[in-house]
Amino acid sequence: MPPHSDIVKVAIEWPGANAQLMEIDQVSQFALRYADGPQLYITEQSRSEMKNGTILRLAISPARAARQLLDRIQSHGIDARLEALKELAKLSADPTFATEFINMEGIGTLARLVESGTHFGEMLAFTLTAFLELMDHGIVSWDLISLSFIKQIAGYVNQPMVDVSILQRSLAILESMVLNSHSLYHRVAQDITVGQLIGHLQVSNQEIQTYAIALINALFLKAPEDRRQEMASTLAQKHLRSIILNHVIRGNRPIKAEMAHQLYVLQVLTFNLLEERMMTKMDPSDQAQRDIILELRRIAFDGENDPSGTEKRKAMYTKDYKMLGFTNHLNPAMDFTQTPPGMLALDNMLYLAKLHQDTYIRIVLENSSREDKHECPFGRCAIELTRMLCEILQVGELPNEGCNDYHPMFFTHDRAWEEFFCVCIQLLNKTWKEMRATAEDFNKVMQVVREQITRALAMKPSSLDHLKGKLRGLSYSEILRLRQSERMSQDDFQSPPIIELRERIQPEILELIKQQRLNRLCEGSCFRKLGNRRRQEKFWFCRLSLNHKVLHYGDLDESPQGEVPLELLTDKIPVSDIKSVVTGKDCPHMKEKSALKQNKEVLELAFSILYDPDENLNFVAPNKYEYCVWTDGLCALLGREMGSDLTRSDLDTLISMEMKLRLLDLENIAIPEAPPPVPKEPSTYNFTYNYG
Repeated sequence: MPPHSDIVKVAIEWPGANAQLMEIDQVSQFALRYADGPQLYITEQSRSEMKNGTILRLAISPARAARQLLDRIQSHGIDARLEALKELAKLSADPTFATEFINMEGIGTLARLVESGTHFGEMLAFTLTAFLELMDHGIVSWDLISLSFIKQIAGYVNQPMVDVSILQRSLAILESMVLNSHSLYHRVAQDITVGQLIGHLQVSNQEIQTYAIALINALFLKAPEDRRQEMASTLAQKHLRSIILNHVIRGNRPIKAEMAHQLYVLQVLTFNLLEERMMTKMDPSDQAQRDIILELRRIAFDGENDPSGTEKRKAMYTKDYKMLGFTNHLNPAMDFTQTPPGMLALDNMLYLAKLHQDTYIRIVLENSSREDKHECPFGRCAIELTRMLCEILQVGELPNEGCNDYHPMFFTHDRAWEEFFCVCIQLLNKTWKEMRATAEDFNKVMQVVREQITRALAMKPSSLDHLKGKLRGLSYSEILRLRQSERMSQDDFQSPPIIELRERIQPEILELIKQQRLNRLCEGSCFRKLGNRRRQEKFWFCRLSLNHKVLHYGDLDESPQGEVPLELLTDKIPVSDIKSVVTGKDCPHMKEKSALKQNKEVLELAFSILYDPDENLNFVAPNKYEYCVWTDGLCALLGREMGSDLTRSDLDTLISMEMKLRLLDLENIAIPEAPPPVPKEPSTYNFTYNYG
């Protein structure tokens, strides 16, 4: 009879004894815990997850353990209390134990121990660890935390000298308070400032730095709009940015994943301050907003005097707005009514025009003076580029869990977003010219620019100047080269279906190359005779018959300009008589001339046909191409493998082209590793229909 499903064979450890294999069903007054890993309790819900061979440890039940520890942490003996808190910090990660301990008002007991201010060092560290672990289960609300507890924890953070383990846990507790309770955010924000947290970034302990930035991010995320702008201004200060760069990012140690994630979160939250402008439409009737467009026009065209007449002024403005590259020449304000990018695009354009005026004027005038329809429309490009940068940098989006994609260069400038735009708009203008683009190519150019920017960002440039250098190396021609290289090396080309396709195609391609080589032999080639250099140079010609059965050859007085008829070639060798083809030093005419120290180039172009009875026909090809064609062709006649460099190159090129043609319809479609399963046979094969 098979064993009951509830009975599992496990090894059980007793304190002071070796593990023994037992069959267990249920244990009264005691509980089982995993001996390895987190040592969680086995419950009715989790017992089905046990596997044969698992090592368990017999322990008192969670309820008894919680009661005993609660009594011990309230005892008067310091040593007993410390051991109890140490055990509590370990068990608090278990949800079953945490539920029992919390039901006994354990969290209130721990909070009172902290509020008393009588615990220090290890005892306080274990108390805070247990408190944080218990609260993280989400069994009780953070809103129950008292004001005195918050002030005590904030005091540990603000103290100049505090134990590292206590500081770590205090920062983590404050972060959880801010993230889990709106009311607690305001209480924490009254006691903790960004300036105080920045001080913790100058330490050498990366964990302290990580917790400090995590708390900054939490305060940033939960702050109201006006407070968030104030925090952003504080973080943008050169002194604080230098601390983040020099003490966190550029420290003499690798940045751990959690720190990288917190830097990424800080970057995203900073850029999210642009969301309001990004989602604000321009009001065409707002004169202040229209004045910004007028300012763009004035800066670009050197403040030309406006004509006196309204109609003349309107006509001139329309012309200028067209030269500025706006889509709506009559009323360019309409170009900024789509969100995103909304007014953020206009902000970027104005920043470029005022802070990088020479660059702005050059871009506008360079394109507005062209008459070949290759002008790059500045206005339209700036608007679309702003939208693209918002997508790349996740403006207006919440940070992704587990993402570590931060960029150090955004911590090097107080106006990093605007400077980034200025670099990218110059890249766009350069790429437009390299592509010789017209208005119809606008989307293609934007796709290339997106690829240039994302590739450059993936290299993690440390500053905006480094970014410029990376972008200079990613020209349009380089992007095309990279695309081609990546298409050839992409994972799909290494998958079993593609490898199988390549193996099926290869014999066809080899046959095609073989026919080309034989056709070239049928056309024939002229070869130079080796002899005394002081004598007049002589030539001879060799070609294969159309039926591939005979090689015809004969002497010529001079190099032929066209095809040589077979009648002039008096000598011949039946292909069936050919014994072998040798090359290089193995050729008889190279061995005979060894004393003359043959030129290396001649040696590389030499080959010979050996035929019965021990006769040979010696060749020196005029160039490497003819050498490969003839040696390949002769090998093909003899049924041997064509092994020249030319054949390998032709094979790779032709197979690549053929595979691309055959896979053209599958572009951007994932090719499965294995064929789809064969469907089940139908219940009946009566597939006939009665059309009557």
